[in-house]
Amino acid sequence: MADPARSLAERFTYGDYRLWPEGESWELIEGQAWEMSPAPSTRHQRLARRLFSRIANFLEGKTCEPFIAPFDVLLPAGDEEDDEVDTVVQPDIAVICDRSKITERGARGAPDWIIEILSPRTMKKDISEKYRIYENRGVREYWIVDPFARVVHAWRLGDKGIFGEERIYEEADGMESSVLPGLVIEGKTLFAEPY
Repeated sequence: MADPARSLAERFTYGDYRLWPEGESWELIEGQAWEMSPAPSTRHQRLARRLFSRIANFLEGKTCEPFIAPFDVLLPAGDEEDDEVDTVVQPDIAVICDRSKITERGARGAPDWIIEILSPRTMKKDISEKYRIYENRGVREYWIVDPFARVVHAWRLGDKGIFGEERIYEEADGMESSVLPGLVIEGKTLFAEPY
């Protein structure tokens, strides 16, 4: 499982992040730098492609827009300038319905829906760190796809700004997003072989 890639005593911002060498892939969570490499597994990529294709097809001609990693999402704590933002993530898939959040460099502000696909290296971060930061910064819906157990864990942001009860979708289920009413992703298609 991944731990922060740089010293916990150091605090980084998007201004630092933008100066790091091209070809390296990083995320910042409250100033801590997390290395994203090595590249995801073939299984991870297949799941990401299947999910993204289904979502993109559903959104054709609609206001919301899906993005697939690598895609920088700045999650400011307040109204700080971009270079002062200390949380920059690259979700596997992000759906953004407020087009004013989309920038030339990626996005600024909470996406409406984020999907992360677990891998052994990023599992700890996706389940704990990202869950907490996505809830605190106002992501409306968060899905974690577990390719090992072949399930999807889903949370929706409630009226009090906290994620509600976890919903677990299994392989036989139709998975529904509250952000995109009418979209159903079939578990048997998502987890179909080759996998």
